[in-house]
Amino acid sequence: MRMILIAGLVVAAGAAQAKQDLKDVPSVWNGLLNIGIANEIRETCPSISARMVRAALRLNSIQNEAEGMGYSQAEIDAFRTSEANKAAMRAEGEAYMKNNGVVKGDAETYCALGRAEIAKSSQIGRLLRAN
Repeated sequence: MRMILIAGLVVAAGAAQAKQDLKDVPSVWNGLLNIGIANEIRETCPSISARMVRAALRLNSIQNEAEGMGYSQAEIDAFRTSEANKAAMRAEGEAYMKNNGVVKGDAETYCALGRAEIAKSSQIGRLLRAN
């Protein structure tokens, strides 16, 4: 009986160590990416603002989801502050915006993307409001 208990603990410990990287959890990665894109739009387009309460609630939801998956606060903070993750997310966000007609330095293209996201009520659009 003791061996079965020890074997169970070893298996459980191995499973805990086998957590996937948070960047590979689509709901976490995409949630943060969408918040970043929405932020870029609202910072660049003067006729669109952020729904700050929704954004804060979404960030809290992502945090809770990661914690519910067994990630510690230290692991979440390390993921969030990683320069490699920030660079990868920025590149993906810039590619998304470029593929959707955004031209750096042209605020109206950010506004057009923002209005389109709002109109289709996408995850990005739900974080924005047309002024």
